Amino acid sequence: MRTDLCDRLGIAHPVVGFSPSEHVVAAISRAGGLGVLGCVRFNDPDELDAVLSWLDEATGGRPYGVDVVMPSHAPADGAPADLDALIPAGHRDFVERTLLRLGVPPALDGESRAGVLGWLHSVARSHVEVALTHPIRLIANALGPPPPDVTDRAHAHGVPVAALAGRADHARSHVSGGVDLVVAQGYEAGGHTGEIGSMVLIPEIVDAVGARVPVLAAGGIGSGRQIAAALALGARGVWLGSIWLGTEEYRSAPALREALLRAGSGDTVRSRIYTGKPARLLRNRWTDAWSEPGAPAPLPMPLQNLLVAQAHTRLMESGDPSVVPMPVGQIVGRMNEVRPVADVLADLVAEADDTLGRLGALTRPGADGSR
Repeated sequence: MRTDLCDRLGIAHPVVGFSPSEHVVAAISRAGGLGVLGCVRFNDPDELDAVLSWLDEATGGRPYGVDVVMPSHAPADGAPADLDALIPAGHRDFVERTLLRLGVPPALDGESRAGVLGWLHSVARSHVEVALTHPIRLIANALGPPPPDVTDRAHAHGVPVAALAGRADHARSHVSGGVDLVVAQGYEAGGHTGEIGSMVLIPEIVDAVGARVPVLAAGGIGSGRQIAAALALGARGVWLGSIWLGTEEYRSAPALREALLRAGSGDTVRSRIYTGKPARLLRNRWTDAWSEPGAPAPLPMPLQNLLVAQAHTRLMESGDPSVVPMPVGQIVGRMNEVRPVADVLADLVAEADDTLGRLGALTRPGADGSR
């Protein structure tokens, strides 16, 4: 299984793997894919610089990329203290009452903003500046095309830019904004996602952007058969995120691992409660609480992040699988055992090759496509 994307990115397999874990990213790149590090958890640019320096070595010289969260138009995001003042007291009271009702103890390390500042536009810009001092092969943006000056700066360094799209018109706009690769992210995906399923969305975006712009398929992909289906729909590769949460290299808390392993494909919910924008999350008692009568409406980004950041820390530290907060796609139903990244990727490629071979047999006279 090889497409022109492999030559473009210098990889063996047309598989791009997103993860907030540098250990997963390094393992994906070493196994022949392109690991992409989610930068939103980094409040401090120096910490990101240290992690990227580690990746420079841990990938063994194989290519890797970064993912930032940056709207195309810079908002006046302000200082965290100023933003805190915009959060209604009723929202804070609801969060505290809910945590108490769920039996969640106070945070172990006191007040925490882990990962919150990374959602601010100004901090995302610092992520780009740091990343461009390293030999990255891709900058991806989760909120469409980055601002034009950021795209121009990436191109000046010879780094292509990818952007996620949930609609064909968004994809066309991304390309007009200078984006080099479009990630067609279907409704099934984890994290921020639109309302159109992958089977419909992928060919729509492929047709919308034309052959010149490679399309990566994302959302609901966690097997080689699904990769083959994405290629059949016109994608030149795949973007996988949730599937890596069940790997050995993803160093999760025991409660989170238990929750992920026992979840089925129907155990997710698309909600604004995580960031203020629609995102698919693991369904549990915490997400259910936000749907109960009397629950407040989620705040816009980044205020919702600031509101729930401390709560997320407490929920994760609680050790209770029924409340851990986690973005994850519907493919969570296939995550039934903990395996090394290299084994997962090898099986994906082998099954995709086998599937493409069987499909090719259907074009031969008299072939029935059976094994």
